[in-house]
Amino acid sequence: MSQYVMENEAEVVGQSVEDTGGGEFEREPVPSSKLKGWKSFLGMYAGEHAAGTEFMIGPLFLTAGVSAFDLIVGLLLGNLLAVLSWRYLTSEVAVKNRLTLYYQLEKIAGRKLVIGYNLANGILFCFLAGSMITVSATAVGIPFDLEMPKLTDTMPNSSMWVAIVVVIGVVISLIASKGYETVSKAANWMSPVIVLAFLVSGIVALGQLGVGSVDEFWAIWGDGGEPFTGQTKFTFWHVVIWSWFANGAMHIGMSDLSVFRFAKSAKSGWATAAGMYVGHYMAWIAAALLYAVYLKSPEAATYLNNGEAPPVAPGPLAYNAIGALGIIAVVLAGWTTANPTIYRAGLAFQGIMPRLSTFWVTIIAGTVATIAGLFPAFAMKLLGFVALYGFILSPFGAIIVFEHFFAEKLGITKNYAEVAGIKFNASVFLAWLISFGLFYFISVQYDVFLSFVTLPAWLLCGILFLVFSKYTQKV
Repeated sequence: MSQYVMENEAEVVGQSVEDTGGGEFEREPVPSSKLKGWKSFLGMYAGEHAAGTEFMIGPLFLTAGVSAFDLIVGLLLGNLLAVLSWRYLTSEVAVKNRLTLYYQLEKIAGRKLVIGYNLANGILFCFLAGSMITVSATAVGIPFDLEMPKLTDTMPNSSMWVAIVVVIGVVISLIASKGYETVSKAANWMSPVIVLAFLVSGIVALGQLGVGSVDEFWAIWGDGGEPFTGQTKFTFWHVVIWSWFANGAMHIGMSDLSVFRFAKSAKSGWATAAGMYVGHYMAWIAAALLYAVYLKSPEAATYLNNGEAPPVAPGPLAYNAIGALGIIAVVLAGWTTANPTIYRAGLAFQGIMPRLSTFWVTIIAGTVATIAGLFPAFAMKLLGFVALYGFILSPFGAIIVFEHFFAEKLGITKNYAEVAGIKFNASVFLAWLISFGLFYFISVQYDVFLSFVTLPAWLLCGILFLVFSKYTQKV
């Protein structure tokens, strides 16, 4: 991950340019002299999206009983929709205004409301980082013959598990507290190793499965089946919609405005395809192949015969395929996700507690993430957690998108909070609250997969924002 990208993603609401980021234009448009070509984004997205989450997500597709067609074709389409969202929404708005998400949202919603957004962002970041600490722990635990958490586990299963998670959490938190430069350097040299490990492990797994033709590869998933205990059955549309919104907070949620504000052209949005088809296609399928190998083992058969779901522990799966390199790759993959995520969470918290130093807010974030990492449920339920993350944050992006494309046509004042001098734009909050509340109720009441209601919630939030703004603006 490039240095400027790491810094862009770590901005804090309400702080001056001098306070954070070393003058990376957090509260002003990026000047033309600092713009980057599309190649600057290609490697960043390829590296960032082949990380610890991929080791969990790939196997979880198998636990959801997907068929070959649903997985292979569904991921092709879902990831394409994600790329199109980055290209025609995120990057289009970014190159027009060249502002960070936080500053753009502050202009529209007001500083107090954006601080609330930062709190939600920080907490969700901590839970995501915690799940990646869990991933790394499954690799570190191999030499200690650690009992791996089961797919249905929610609580720590041993004192050794607790000790390993705490040690990993402390180390990652301390590194993250050193600042963005240290985190960025770590990610730069770790990412190529992880991508290579995914590719190699997938090839080795194909050999272990005896795959010698396209038909045999297709037959690994076949026509699908019933999901494992406690898992949601994934159909074609589950795969498509979930993979589209796995990074919903980043594209339709506009978080990556902070990245693409440096792009010379909106066409740089196409660079996200490197992340989607290296990480969210090749890496997910490779990780699923590792789990397919494990499901043929006597140990997995014992679990299945007892009516239990076999564990989804990335460490042993990768170790079985490529030995020590697998252990290293899983540790690094968890690291490259958890480390910058804890750093971003810390800076999000600093927007709420500006008097605390970056070191201490990062340590606080790391502590929360480590505690979350003790509980395997965050990692084992990653498909559901990622869906929830996108559902909560994506509608805020609709505020920015709908204002950008429709405000002038409807006679609505842009950047109303800034123009009116208010710190809390009720139109923004009510639009988000109604859309979130309505569709979350539908999801829970009628057992609708949360990713299915993310787009309707996003659209409703944008429409309500325009309606409320039309009748409440006084400027």
